[in-house]
Parts: sequence; C-alpha cells; structure tokens
Amino acid sequence: MNPLTRWSRRRLAPAMAGTALVAAVLLILLQLSLGAQGAATGQRWVGTWATALVARVPPPPPPPGPPAADPAPQGRGGRGGRGGAPPLNVSNQTLRQIVHTSIGGERVRVVFSNAFGTAPLPIGAAHIARREQDAALAPNTSRALTFGGQPGATIPPGAVVFSDPVDLSVPAMTDLAIDLYLPGSTESPSPVTTHNGALQASYVSTAGNHAGVNAIPVATTTQAWFFLARVEVLAPASAGAVVVLGDSISDGTASTPNTNNRWPNHLARRLAEAKMQMGVLNLGIAGNRVLGDGAGVNALARFDRDVLAQTGVTHVVVMEGINDFGIGGADGPSAAEVIAGHQQLIARARAAGLRIYAGTLTPFEGTAFPGYYSPENDGKRRTLNEWIRTGKAYDGVIDFDAAVRDQMQPARLLPAYAAADNLHLNDAGYQAMARTVDLSMFRR
Repeated sequence: MNPLTRWSRRRLAPAMAGTALVAAVLLILLQLSLGAQGAATGQRWVGTWATALVARVPPPPPPPGPPAADPAPQGRGGRGGRGGAPPLNVSNQTLRQIVHTSIGGERVRVVFSNAFGTAPLPIGAAHIARREQDAALAPNTSRALTFGGQPGATIPPGAVVFSDPVDLSVPAMTDLAIDLYLPGSTESPSPVTTHNGALQASYVSTAGNHAGVNAIPVATTTQAWFFLARVEVLAPASAGAVVVLGDSISDGTASTPNTNNRWPNHLARRLAEAKMQMGVLNLGIAGNRVLGDGAGVNALARFDRDVLAQTGVTHVVVMEGINDFGIGGADGPSAAEVIAGHQQLIARARAAGLRIYAGTLTPFEGTAFPGYYSPENDGKRRTLNEWIRTGKAYDGVIDFDAAVRDQMQPARLLPAYAAADNLHLNDAGYQAMARTVDLSMFRR
C-alpha cells in the first residue's frame, strides 16, 4: 500500500472530496458557456483576483448553566479563531468588500459563492466600482451587477453564480470595491462561505441596501471576505493566470494589513512591470495542509474548486506541507506521505494541461507555536525540499527556502525577513520570496 493510501484511510473524508468534485464539474460547465462571450472577439475571460473559501460553521448553542470562560486563541499558522469574539453576522445589510487586481481589462464580471452553504443564499443587489480611498468609490465608476439581466439572484447550496459582464476600465494593480446586499441573515444553521484573515479592511453597512452608494453608512469593518470567490476581466487570448495553492505563508499572514504585501502580490507587480499578461490568483488558506483537514479542506480535496475551476488558469505554484508536519506533530504524516500527495497534485494539473511548479518550504526553527518545531519535523521539511529540488517531478522549482533562510542557521529564517512568530515572514521577507521567482516560467 502506498504512503498516500495509508494516510487517506486514516484521515481523509471521502464525502467532502466527492462534494467538491461535483461542484467543480458544475462550475466548469458554467464557465464553458460563459466563456463563449469573449471568443468571438479574440479575447477570453481570465481571473484577476481570487480567494480560497472555507466554511464558517455556526457555533453550537451554549450549554445550560453559567457562561463558560472565553476559549484561548488558537495559533499554528493562523489556523484558529480569535478567541471569544463572536462571529460577524450580516442581516439586511450591505457588504463593501475591497480586492486588489493583478491584470487589467475593460470588461469585468464577479463570481459569488455559496460553496459551503446548506441553504439557498439570496443576493438582493450587487455593484462593482474602483475604490478611491477607505470606503469611498472613485467617481463615475460604479456599475450595477446583474444576473441574467436581473438585479438579484439566489445561489443554491454548494453553487456559485457569475454576474453578467459590465463595461468598466479596471487597471492592473488597483483596488476594486464590490458591494453585496444580503436581504437575509447569515445567523442561521447554514455554514457561511468565507475567507478569514483577508488582511484587507472591508465595510459592513447599517441596515438596508446601500449597493453603489458612494458614502456608504458604515456600521463596522471586517478583515474577511464573504461569499466572494473571484473577479475576472476580458483579456487578450494570450493572457493566462497562475494559481498559488498554499497555506498561511501564501495567504500573507503577518504582512501589514491593507498594503497588499503578500508574496503573490509582489509576484503580480513583477509580472506587470515585465508587461506579462498573467493574472495571479492567491488561493492560500492559513493552516491548510496537503493531506489533513482543519483550516479548510485539504489541498487534494480542494484542488478542483480552487485550481481547475479558475477561469483562464495556465500555471500552478504549490507551496504546501509545513502544516502537515507542524500541526500533525508526532502523529503527523511522514515526508513520504506528503510527497505522495504532491505527486497527486502534479498528476491532476498535467491532466488538465497546466504547468505546475513547487516552492520549497521555508524554515521555522524558533517558532512561537508550541510543539510546532522539532528536529524531526524539520527533517521532514528538508526531505520534502530535497525531493522538490532534485526529483524532477514538477515542471520547475522556486527555491523560497534558499532565498529567505539564515545561512548561518539554515533551520531559521533570516532575522531581517522573519515575523515575530519566526514562522511567517514580514513584508520584506515576502518581497524577497517574490524576487526569487524566475518570470520566464510564466511565458506562454
């Protein structure tokens, strides 16, 4: 029995993987239909921004008796919650969510998702505009989004909905404000489809539909994206997109909020400066693993939805495995089992005609997370890195480890690049990661 099979029988949830596959097939069929809209003009739809979504499950009802103390915050790569703070719920309110583009275009559409919901999700209204500053919109850029010509839509459980395309000049490296009016309430038994740790302030209005209003009345802010999967632009047929499949280090944990200093953001800037029409889609999830569930479903289970279903994808960069070793502890998978998982990702990418690269795992000795680092776990990391560098299984290698490690203490990050937890990187470290990428890997 191969290592991946042993791990799968112990840990994976086949039902979740099957659900993800069905959703991905439905999404791909929808994309084929919608993609024909650009075919006649020699253009095609390509993702300019995307995020990886997870399920926020409603908390269980409190037990009878006196209230319990707030739970301690969880750590380990940003995988846990925020302690006793109640989750944000939206009821008859408008979300103004801010995203940052990679490539530009003159025509745009938005993909909303109810991937993890168990009940239909009503959308009352939606708008898109260029963001000027904070919650304010750039003048004369607000466009109403419609769905089959209608101002709203209802997303079935587990499904997505594409907006109709609208004419809007969307520059590369710019902020967009996407308004979503939810007439219902997210405080229900249905899980909320979200991305936590967005490192980007978005805005929640007071009661009512304020979609497209410049001076939106702000009740609170959040650093999470809700029901928002992707933004796409109509681009030249030669354009493509690279999907970054990763964990908290790709998600940008510990970078400065509201500055777009994640390493995929820096990669997008380099590609734009080189005048390469290549969207960069960050599908990182803090705490994610190749094999184990927890912070989102494992990379094998989410590959169809988060990679293959991305519009215009041509390349994939995988940087996963550090949480398999660190979170798993002594009972975690071996390096051979994680390598077997990587081989599955390679096979599925190539079956879809994609080029797939791997990033080596960065060092983490001295991390603040108890039990995360051990010489044995670091040995697994080094074994996986050596296989990535020399195994010739991937189409190419990005040696992040060599770019950011302390040469005097190679199991540690270079102090100039390390965040306070010695696992994640700071802004300079993420920039150094992007600088080590050979852009010629993305020439089509």
